[in-house]
Amino acid sequence: MDVGRSINPSIDIGQIEGAFLQGLGLYTLEQLSFSPGGVLYTRGPSQYKIPAVCDVPLSFNVYLLPDSHNPHAIYSSKGIGEPTVFLGSTVFYAIKDAVAAARAESGFAGPFPLNSPATPERVCLACATPFSQR
Repeated sequence: MDVGRSINPSIDIGQIEGAFLQGLGLYTLEQLSFSPGGVLYTRGPSQYKIPAVCDVPLSFNVYLLPDSHNPHAIYSSKGIGEPTVFLGSTVFYAIKDAVAAARAESGFAGPFPLNSPATPERVCLACATPFSQR
């Protein structure tokens, strides 16, 4: 990850790991619910599922790009929190590729809907297994 000149690499790596997991939750777990009038019911982690310790990948390697200075910022650093959240979308697209492979094995071809978040229920339905066709 390009963080510029890291002021504290341990903190930067922790920020990257945390933001990735936040993105993983955003794209795979956090189902938003609205009232018929459009009021958001799920306003915080007490009202929707967030990633837990068991959701952390067993192999989770984070590397900082060396010698990547930013002469326009304080101490030549760069922001890392929010940009890293989008890396969680890679999990969504990996799931979508796996669903496409499962569908191909079952004889289904072509585009299919799979909206974010890719919850287990949505993934099961997108696979079009005999179980989900009942």
